[in-house]
Amino acid sequence: MALHITGDTAADDLLTNNPLALLVGMLLDQQVPMETAFAGPLKIEQRTGAADAAAIAGMDPEQFLEAFKETPAVHRFPGSMAARVQTLCQTLVDDWGGDAAALWTSGDPDGSEVLKRLKKLPGFGEQKAKIFLALLGKQYGFTGAGWREAAGDYGVDGSFRSVADIVSPESLTKVREHKKAMKVAAARSNATEER
Repeated sequence: MALHITGDTAADDLLTNNPLALLVGMLLDQQVPMETAFAGPLKIEQRTGAADAAAIAGMDPEQFLEAFKETPAVHRFPGSMAARVQTLCQTLVDDWGGDAAALWTSGDPDGSEVLKRLKKLPGFGEQKAKIFLALLGKQYGFTGAGWREAAGDYGVDGSFRSVADIVSPESLTKVREHKKAMKVAAARSNATEER
């Protein structure tokens, strides 16, 4: 099973083979294109040499921030996102022995338990946790009972709502179209409410 999210083979290989990279990519997936967010972990690894939670958490915050700021920047908000990545990694060290995959493998959890675990992570609200759970179930081999139900609409088979559904350039286009339609609908709803 190989992920095809970024269009960059090296970045996608890291996401496929390093659960922490996938989790960090999801954390970075806000206010930047999905491909940029999920390419971030490779940039972090290339610039810092760190690819595990303990190494990232233990880095000097100023040096880590400088790695985030290098051109092209890891994220459009390097200061806040560099701090969030280090906080996430420290949480993984403290609560999961530094093993990101333990979130969905430790104790053979079901979908609702993984969702609870994800929502406890810094930077993971309800929606982000559900999208990541759907990504685990649809593309990362997670088979815990009830994962589709726990992921809500993001778990629906054959939908094109999020990064969980991107398996090709065509599916990326469909996800983008869905997101665009959702923004238009939200804007219309807000305009109606203001009248």
